[in-house]
Amino acid sequence: MKHEQHSDAAAVSSLSRRTFLRASAAVGIGATLSAKAGAAEAAPAESAAPTTSPIKKLNIAIVGVGGRGWNHVTEVSALPNANIVALVDVDANNLVKAARFVPKAKTFVDFRDMLKEPGIDAVLVATPDHTHAVVTAAALRAGKHVYCEKPLTHTLQELRTIMDLAQQSGKCTQMGIQIHAMDNYRRVVELVKSGAIGKVAEVHVWNGRSLPAPDPTETKPPASLNYDLWLGPVSERPFHPGYHPFNWRHWWAFGLGLAGDIGCHLMDVAFWALDLKHPTHIESEGAPLDENIAANWTISTFDFPARGELPPVKLTWYDPPKRPAMIDSWKLPDKFKGEGIVFVGEDGKLLYTNYGEHLLLPEEQFKDFKPPEKTIPKSPGHQAEWVNACLENNPGGTGAPFSYGGLLAEAAILGTVAFRAQKALDWDHENMKFTNAPEAEKFLGYPYRSGWSL
Repeated sequence: MKHEQHSDAAAVSSLSRRTFLRASAAVGIGATLSAKAGAAEAAPAESAAPTTSPIKKLNIAIVGVGGRGWNHVTEVSALPNANIVALVDVDANNLVKAARFVPKAKTFVDFRDMLKEPGIDAVLVATPDHTHAVVTAAALRAGKHVYCEKPLTHTLQELRTIMDLAQQSGKCTQMGIQIHAMDNYRRVVELVKSGAIGKVAEVHVWNGRSLPAPDPTETKPPASLNYDLWLGPVSERPFHPGYHPFNWRHWWAFGLGLAGDIGCHLMDVAFWALDLKHPTHIESEGAPLDENIAANWTISTFDFPARGELPPVKLTWYDPPKRPAMIDSWKLPDKFKGEGIVFVGEDGKLLYTNYGEHLLLPEEQFKDFKPPEKTIPKSPGHQAEWVNACLENNPGGTGAPFSYGGLLAEAAILGTVAFRAQKALDWDHENMKFTNAPEAEKFLGYPYRSGWSL
């Protein structure tokens, strides 16, 4: 990928940052980077044999086409009923690379210009966390269906606004937690709900990834990057090499550390299987607190109240090198120790790990166990679910709509808030208050800089 980025950079090497911005404005809303390539690509479709029932396609704009966004460009392009019509990125290198892959798509530097373009049905958001909310809110207000990568927002105030907007809009939404669409999660959920290990009151989730040390150097932004638009609603500040293209997660101003990156993914199966909603008590410890840089590791515990006949649940999150103290007593095969989730039930334990595997424990106890019938249907794929739902105008057709994905985002954000506040927190979700620590409410949100709003 680095080689590809350098190759793309050559295509815009003659543009200074100022020249690039002037050129972006001059070409007008949605100018393509390769009209000839677009015409060439269109030719086969014109000469193809006519069909009696053409496939209806969803016209999609992708905002953020580097990193995970690039994956969306390639993966969504492969869907037969998806039509990428617009590409948006504040970095010319990313935009050039994506436009070469989808030459018929119109290109934009500013998502607000893209939203003025007619004919766009849906918007996929794959920008850094701190701009998720502003892009998503604008798209919903413009009447678009929206897919947004995890975590849904950067702050709890943003989260409340986005979840309310999504409900009011009636549009089809999906938060990007791709594991949710995989078969293994479905089988684990069925096992837990069937009572295979009895009632569950304890869950342990340990993450196997880590953050490299941040680069604190101050320097000029790359010539290809519109740094002002990259900052979005966040206050102006000097550029650090770690901000872009990926390591922005190191800074509280832009991300939520490891919990924000991986927490929504790994906690998903516990929320789904146990019908978890809003934690009422959160505690978090970790590496020494820094006001600007995210912690290398945290251990966060979330207490969830009883749900009908289901007992209260304590869920604990661990970043490496920390893991559950009792992990050795579970006698896990070595290949399962790096990252996983363990449900502790009255009658046994259930391990999920390695994306495609799960295990009932102790193994000898379940050697003759017969799994329950499959009740959760196979997914066509996380993005495909959303595309299909949008075409059918069926908000209930996605597995992780904002009404569900927002619950995961809330937990991830609350874990970081408890850590930054350095205090156990009692959370009143309904009123957006920390009943025992009102001083921690300063972490619920932050003032946007001039020109930005939800």
